[in-house]
Amino acid sequence: MPQDAAPPRSAVLRRAVAALALASALGGCVADRDATGSINAALPDDPAALRAFAATWQAKHEASPGDVEATITYARALRGLTQYAQATAVLEAAAAQRPNDMPLLAAYGKALSDAGRPREAMAVLERAHTPDRPDWSVLSAQGAAADQLGDHAGAVNYYDAALKLRPGEPAVLSNLGLSYALAKDLPKAEEIMRLAAANPRADARVRQNYALVLSLEGKFKQAEGVAAVDMPPADAAASVDAIRQTIAEDPRWRGARALPAGSSPSR
Repeated sequence: MPQDAAPPRSAVLRRAVAALALASALGGCVADRDATGSINAALPDDPAALRAFAATWQAKHEASPGDVEATITYARALRGLTQYAQATAVLEAAAAQRPNDMPLLAAYGKALSDAGRPREAMAVLERAHTPDRPDWSVLSAQGAAADQLGDHAGAVNYYDAALKLRPGEPAVLSNLGLSYALAKDLPKAEEIMRLAAANPRADARVRQNYALVLSLEGKFKQAEGVAAVDMPPADAAASVDAIRQTIAEDPRWRGARALPAGSSPSR
């Protein structure tokens, strides 16, 4: 994997915001925290370390294409690098060979959602678990795909089902909070995001999503405080500036912003 010249700091921050703040609602990427093994291990946070991790698992996958663990882990690394089309292609080929492998189907469905193909993701994710053995992470991914399709009520049902299996899971709460934000219920979104971020298992992505919701409400100083948990204050301020730019440019978030006093939402 060749490494490009380092982009400007602002571009790095903006890409991080896009990956962290939008992935949960629009891509359904959720960590499988209740399992063991490298398939479910946390990805490195450092970009260089993540590229090295991806290269290691790419070599393992190419040496043994039938190794499901290597395939899924390599695809997870590609998703972490936002190389969604490549991750989808890797998993599609593997799923064609193992059409009944549920962990493989779960990974494939999540990658499809990441790639902006929610209808296909739904079809695959339905086969990735069964009613008698539901998987909380698949339910959360189904919720994220439903959010992509604009079915926020249906998405909430999926998240609620996931939380019954995994009470208090911050990744699911984060998805749920973003779902309420997409549905323009910002007070509810903030309430849920606060719970998600307060959980000891919450990661930087959850906190970034919380900062996004606070920014949608115009609470930029509070958003900077949340972002500063994971970065120096100057970087936190730049991160929130990038979130503001993302909100201004993405119609899904622009339409969810809090309106000034006395304004009425457009219909």
